[in-house]
Amino acid sequence: MGGLLFGYDYVVIGGAKPFYEPFFGITGHAFLQGWAMSCALAGCLTGAVISGWMSDSLGRKKLLIVAAGLFVAASLGTGAAGSFSSFVLFRILGGIGIGLASNLSPMYIAEVTPGNVRGRFVSINQLTIVIGILAAQLINWRIARPVPAGATTSDILASWNGQTGWRWMFYACTIPAGLFFILMWFVPESPRWLAQKNVNQIRAKNILSKIGGNEYAMSEFASIEHSINDAKAKTDLSLLKQPGISKLLILGIVLAVFQQWCGINVIFNYAQEIFANAGYSVSDILFNIVITGCVNLIFTFVGMFTVDRLGRKALMLLGAGGLAGIYAVLGTMYFFHIQGLPLLIMVVTAIACYSMSLAPVTWVVLSEIFPNRMRGTAMSIATFSLWAACFILTYTFPLLNQLLNASGTFWLYGCICLLGFLFIFKRLPETKGKSLEQIEQDFSKY
Repeated sequence: MGGLLFGYDYVVIGGAKPFYEPFFGITGHAFLQGWAMSCALAGCLTGAVISGWMSDSLGRKKLLIVAAGLFVAASLGTGAAGSFSSFVLFRILGGIGIGLASNLSPMYIAEVTPGNVRGRFVSINQLTIVIGILAAQLINWRIARPVPAGATTSDILASWNGQTGWRWMFYACTIPAGLFFILMWFVPESPRWLAQKNVNQIRAKNILSKIGGNEYAMSEFASIEHSINDAKAKTDLSLLKQPGISKLLILGIVLAVFQQWCGINVIFNYAQEIFANAGYSVSDILFNIVITGCVNLIFTFVGMFTVDRLGRKALMLLGAGGLAGIYAVLGTMYFFHIQGLPLLIMVVTAIACYSMSLAPVTWVVLSEIFPNRMRGTAMSIATFSLWAACFILTYTFPLLNQLLNASGTFWLYGCICLLGFLFIFKRLPETKGKSLEQIEQDFSKY
């Protein structure tokens, strides 16, 4: 549910964009349009910052309940916003919920899952993000009433879509947010956090026993205790300064930033501009967005069932190299004004490539590579870096689009993907099939 709400709340604004912009009078103002789209990411940064030390102090479960409450408040507040300022305020509040959930959900899943299936299970978080994205796209499409071809900004403002429809797109998020809030009370705390804090070792062993049986529980608990005792005399910050750990942290930060700067999220957030440049009307754009969401969902399953077979590194290389090539073609198509179905096919291909590789696998790698004692803090730093990169990407796209046009913008993203490919090839070790404690032991020599 954390992943689903992350996906829904992050993408719902893309479908509402053609309608709330005339309502708030920001159409044609690139800086305000960029701020409206990216303000939630300012909240994501805040959520990512506080999630690390708070989850290490209070536990994973309590903070996920807080995230659920923020999603409920943000959904109601954004839908009821009467001014641009209040709209931005509640988007930031929802962003804090995204920042918490995006950090804690994959981390929690990694901490309760056996090593031989961890990649697939952490990928479930990405699957639910994709389901949330698709749900937002479908709901936006069904809520919005048909927009006549050639409709002006004034026509849209005066329509039901411009006054009421976009509000219901945000209100709809209240239902899954409420379910998340209720269901989180029934989820056990992370056994690794319980063992690390020495809060309730019997409870930790019982949770591990439910996961894999008594023998698994004894083995895992012994490994957890060993990894904690090795670092017992050191604080989180002192661990971060160790040469091996600092290299891991840099690796995590670069991968997190690259997942955003590969550029795919602009297709979700700025689908209106991308498809409008391809010659599609507003109603057609909303339907095309649903197509991209379906492809996103299908190929997320592909990533889930290959991450523990092909490995993390192979899929990351496939994603980076594939996107570099696709963006080269996509930029060329925009440059020569090729419109309609051929361009839609290339956009869908880019989403398919990303959905089976960089989207799920980055979260798997980030949830695995950091030691038990400092996982919350390190994940927080990596997630903060991811959302900072996402903020820059989202805010700068309208400006890049004006400066470089769509062709130059996608060529720029292609160059970034090529650099990402080279970094992954040289720096990313393979982690498939190993327990978190085995990975920690291997990376102590990194």
